[in-house]
Amino acid sequence: MNQSIDEILKICRRHAERLSWSMDYLSVHFPLSADSLDGFNGTELAVLDQFSTRFSKLQNYMGAKLFPAILELTKEQGSLNAFLDKLYRLEKIGALPSVEQWLMLREIRNEFSPDYTELQAGTLNKAMVLAKDLLDSLVIIEQFIEPYRLINVNSNLQN
Repeated sequence: MNQSIDEILKICRRHAERLSWSMDYLSVHFPLSADSLDGFNGTELAVLDQFSTRFSKLQNYMGAKLFPAILELTKEQGSLNAFLDKLYRLEKIGALPSVEQWLMLREIRNEFSPDYTELQAGTLNKAMVLAKDLLDSLVIIEQFIEPYRLINVNSNLQN
């Protein structure tokens, strides 16, 4: 593996912290409507950009880097070629709360648009709810992998 699990988690945490901050900042505006979006000032739009960007980056990075690292760390990788197979394996071993939830997170990420006049308020409202699930998933994953990380550290110290 090119990156250690600790390096991957560090990047995930950075995205999560910035996502959380943007969620806190924007929470007074939710639920959104098309009219409320039209009334956003420059700062609010910048924070909305931060929200959608960090949501997307965290969701994407977890799927592209963290999930394969977990499968490698737990020796569960096997011959899983399809991403969906990897998700089901992660769910089976308890690292991922729900495959269906993860697929909804991906779907919302794909609905983000840089032009908020085209982006429906409903998508952002769903994303705000799902962002909490995304952050919770990272916490669950960190708790899940901690014993594996300790085993690896101990085995490295013995070698």
